[in-house]
Amino acid sequence: MNNIRFDLIKENGYGIYQNVDWFSYGIDAVLVSHFANVKKNQTVVDLGTGNGIIPLLLNIKHPHTTYYGVEKQIEVIELAQRSLKKNKIDNIHIIHSDINHVFNHLKKSSVNVVISNPPYFKKGDALINNDDVKAHARHETTGNLEDFIRTASELLVEKGHFYMVHRPMRLVDIFYYCRKYKLEPKLVQFVYPHHDKVPNIVLVKCIKNGNSELKYGDNLYVYDEDRNYTKAIYEIYENVGIDVF
Repeated sequence: MNNIRFDLIKENGYGIYQNVDWFSYGIDAVLVSHFANVKKNQTVVDLGTGNGIIPLLLNIKHPHTTYYGVEKQIEVIELAQRSLKKNKIDNIHIIHSDINHVFNHLKKSSVNVVISNPPYFKKGDALINNDDVKAHARHETTGNLEDFIRTASELLVEKGHFYMVHRPMRLVDIFYYCRKYKLEPKLVQFVYPHHDKVPNIVLVKCIKNGNSELKYGDNLYVYDEDRNYTKAIYEIYENVGIDVF
């Protein structure tokens, strides 16, 4: 853990520890934090929390909420714990577990909101080093897409909300497994890198045992013609509460 740095999220000193050799949080975490509807005094679980970036972002605007981040890699958990200590946060709790054993720590039907930014690539899509922290974050290893969605459904209370950020190439699988586990897709938003590119990120909102009515959010474009962030992206960062780029 030689290449650890503390990156500011807010100018008041609020930030996150990251190892630049593994991964640093990106726009996916920011987008799903903005996309998710979290309320005061709820219980929120982030499946595959990594170094805890999504709970840390949500906590900026919703500090009176209880968060659990579930993560299987102890090296990354140590970074998350350091960030919590540095920021003096006591309402975010990191659970060392893969998602298939999370019910050793959390009760079924006890959570209001589940959020996930899971590994994007199917097991077997590419050769990976099983000891590589970065590889585990990107590729399904001990838990696949179905496991994440099934666990989310079992955690949620009736009419609880599930939010996921993923890749459009997995959208059919996402819908299939969500329906299979009674998470009804309610809102989809596509994110494009530029106006002349195909979407490379998709945001999905589901409601447990919700009615069948799917709506589409406005297309979101990350960069303008000059390859600068668009106004919409700046507004999302501002809405999430990030004031340091």
